[in-house]
Amino acid sequence: MKIGFIGLGNVGGKLAGSLIRNGHDVTVRDLDDNLVAEYVAHGAKSAASPKELGENVDLIVTCLPSPAASSAVAEGADGFLQIMRPGQVWLEMSTTDYSEIIRLGALVEARGAMFMECPVSGGCHRADTGNIAIFAGGPRAAFEFVLPVLTTMGRRILHTGDLGTASQLKVMTNYLCTVHLVALAEALTTCKAIGLDMNTTYEAIKISSGNSFVHETESQVILNGSRDINFTMDLVSKDIGLFDKIAQEAGVPVEMSPLIVRLFKEAEANYGSREFSPNIIRRYEEPLGLKVLGTGFPAQMVDDEPEERGYEVVPKR
Repeated sequence: MKIGFIGLGNVGGKLAGSLIRNGHDVTVRDLDDNLVAEYVAHGAKSAASPKELGENVDLIVTCLPSPAASSAVAEGADGFLQIMRPGQVWLEMSTTDYSEIIRLGALVEARGAMFMECPVSGGCHRADTGNIAIFAGGPRAAFEFVLPVLTTMGRRILHTGDLGTASQLKVMTNYLCTVHLVALAEALTTCKAIGLDMNTTYEAIKISSGNSFVHETESQVILNGSRDINFTMDLVSKDIGLFDKIAQEAGVPVEMSPLIVRLFKEAEANYGSREFSPNIIRRYEEPLGLKVLGTGFPAQMVDDEPEERGYEVVPKR
């Protein structure tokens, strides 16, 4: 199978790297020519445009920062949508809007091709080793076609159902992640303010009912001081905004969601849209003149699990 990969950013580049490392025939495309050259040096081919890429592959994968970016590479003057053909599949791995997935899916199906949405969850460090989780929404036939590719890029693959379901679940999990991050920022700052040792505090949370995936990852880069989790304020705002929109449209009387949306919009205004998302803790540190730090924590997370072939996760019934 010939694979075209568009978007070599923090997540996309690592997913494409897993495909190349495992011997797949991969053609890459990105606006950053230096990134393209890096992946070509590792065995990929390159394409001058999304259209050229689409003409020469069986599977098109996109992993981009916004719905607008995905629309541009598909529907632009040099977009690939115009040349999609029966039997070809577009695998959209960006975190995007449910309604946009439905719209794009209809356009792809009108071409006789297949469309799958496959957002990922688990952090850049797991994307780097092919151990990230993948939510896959779309027709079962398309899912089975792309499953060998998904099990190269990810460890646990969940077919979520019809188009749109994966995007809805993905923004829900990012919302929960963000709630945990804000709660941890408040908790860690409070423990620092009352004089507790931060290394001991980290271990207390880790071995307790207060633990979470977010604590075991983002708390570490907070306590290191780098706050570098390869995710920025603007991306958090996008994702939690998408969740809040889903909840509001469903008539759910959410209370925490609008608060989290407001906190990150204010953080963008105060610290910049490209500030690392764990620096939401600055909201609590700076009024107290504190810096919440420990010792011996990593500046970036590294996946300590060996790379393994992925598998489909089947829900209990």
